[in-house]
Amino acid sequence: MKKLIACSLLSLCMVFASVSSTLAAADPGPADMTVGEGGKKPAKFPHKAHQAFSTCGDCHHGMDAAGKQLAYSDGQEIKKCASCHNEKVLAGKVKGAHKLDTMKGAGHGNCQECHKAKKNDEAYKAKKIDKCDTCHAKE
Repeated sequence: MKKLIACSLLSLCMVFASVSSTLAAADPGPADMTVGEGGKKPAKFPHKAHQAFSTCGDCHHGMDAAGKQLAYSDGQEIKKCASCHNEKVLAGKVKGAHKLDTMKGAGHGNCQECHKAKKNDEAYKAKKIDKCDTCHAKE
């Protein structure tokens, strides 16, 4: 009888742990955010709207000890972009014409690439997503 109770409790704990980690991984993050807050031209970012047509891995990624970008994996911790995209962590790193050690470079490199690819799609033409003030709204 004690074995049955112990096994039942252990099973219950395992189910709880599994459900807890699944719920934590399902956190979609904030609906809206400001990227580069405190900078000269912060960008308003409708996170929830982008989730409707993107995957987490389209924007989020990790980094190995040498500073090389690693692909996103489900459930990985998502940090603020600036925690890595700064001069202390990625000093001198570039991708094409964009400096990766600045938020401006990281954002323009990732966001502009996608926006420019979609600018001729009928669904996006009216939104003029290839214009600066789409993200950097004038106040």
